[in-house]
Parts: sequence; C-alpha cells; structure tokens
Amino acid sequence: MHTCSTETKKDIYLPVPARIAEARMLNKTERYLRLEIEGGQWDYVPGQFVEISVAGIGEAPLTIASSPSSGDGLEIIVRKVGNVTNAIHRLEVGQRLGVRGPLGRGVYPIEEAKGRDILFICGGIGLVPQRSFIKYVLDHRSQYGKVVILQGVRDLDQRLLEDELAAWSTISDVTVIESLDRPDPRWQGHVGVVTTLIPRAPIQINKAIISVCGPPVMYKFVLMALQEYNVPHDQIYLNLERKMKCGVGKCGHCQINHLYCCVDGPVFKYSQIAGVPEAI
Repeated sequence: MHTCSTETKKDIYLPVPARIAEARMLNKTERYLRLEIEGGQWDYVPGQFVEISVAGIGEAPLTIASSPSSGDGLEIIVRKVGNVTNAIHRLEVGQRLGVRGPLGRGVYPIEEAKGRDILFICGGIGLVPQRSFIKYVLDHRSQYGKVVILQGVRDLDQRLLEDELAAWSTISDVTVIESLDRPDPRWQGHVGVVTTLIPRAPIQINKAIISVCGPPVMYKFVLMALQEYNVPHDQIYLNLERKMKCGVGKCGHCQINHLYCCVDGPVFKYSQIAGVPEAI
C-alpha cells in the first residue's frame, strides 16, 4: 500500500534530471508532460509542487498534477507564459530537464476528507493543481463520500482535460459540471461564472470538504457564495500559488505578512488566513 509522505532525503536545492516520457498539448496554451525522474519514483502529497528548470534559461514552480498512488512518474501541466515555460513547451519526448522538490508543506486534506463529501471548485487552470487530489480520491474511491467537481473557464478554447472530466463523471457518486463565462454557439452546457454552479452541487455543502483553486479574483466571490451556506472556515481549503519563485522561503516573493506560500502552503485552510491582510 502506498503511503504519502512529505519527508524527503534529497537536497531540495539541487535539481534532479528527469526525462520527458510523454507530452501533448491540452489546448493552445497548456501542455501536459509525464516525467520519469532519474533515481526512481518520488514520494509526494497532493498539493505539493516542484521547481522545473531548463539549463541556461531558469526555473519555474509547477504543481504536481499526478496522484502519488499512480506510481507512473511525475505529471505536470505547463501554461506557456514566460521564458522558462516557453522553453519547456519546446522540449520534446526523450529530452531532459531539471526537477527540484517536492516542495510545500501545506497540502490537500487526504486524511481529514476521508468519509466526507468533497466539493472541488476550479476556475480556469485551477483544475490543474487540484487534479492530484482528485485523482488520489478516485484511486481510493471507497474511502471518500460523494465527489463534485465544478469547472469554470473563460471560453471554449480554454477548456482542458475534457476526456478526463468525462471519464470522471461516469464514476459512481462523482458529479462533474462545467461552465463557460462567455456564450458560444458550439457550447450547449451551462454559461456563467463558476460560482453560479455551486447551487447545483448535489451534496450538503455545509458538511463537505471544499477545495478551491483559480485566479485570485475568483476567491472573494467563491467565499461569499460559501458563506451563504454557513460553511465552517476549517472545511474550506484554498490554493494560493502566487508569485512563488525559490520554493524554499528565501526570496520573499510569495510572502503574505507572516506566511510564505511556498513553505507554509501553497494549500491553506481558510481558517488559517481569514484574518491575514491581503491573503485573499
């Protein structure tokens, strides 16, 4: 039986070589990569991230998107937004890059959520950081209650992982509801921001574990919507992947008052940060 652990004996400052075993584009800007780490499979926990480096270019923090129970390498999904991520997009299967980690102590509540219904609220690429937790829950389906995944994206071209979402929706007691912010004649589904999907979740929301990830502007409105259901703050988990750089609490880019997203998070209970200025 696989046991998740945040313990690591490797030097977190030293990148380890990894080979690209599989690569494909998910849409115009997101690329999926499966990496084979030199030295074998890593132990990690859903919610942790790695620093991916390209020689001569630099490194970028990226969430681990695979389940630790899969045992099939390390999966990441990379949005093309800058020099490093553009370089990663240019690499081909068989080429190598550097991986540093796993990093982050604030992770998803795989133990606390056992026996509970779980609501995933994903805005845009926010599905990617939650994919590891979702896949872990589905790998251990009997240990958790109902699963509801709400996915909202700006427009049809921003959709990603459609095949996975469709497959997940066929699993017993798993509900997937997608929405587009903007109408599109090619889209027959729901139209509206992701918060408009919350009333459609077929669970008792104030009893569920709720996991939220998306653009910063989304959080305020999601929390306002959840307040209407009187959800306790310690049942809400927020992924605050913002401005992370070094990954080990040295550069200060991700500091929010006394908290560092990289070492204290990137996943926080809302009860941890509700009173912290500028956290949300």
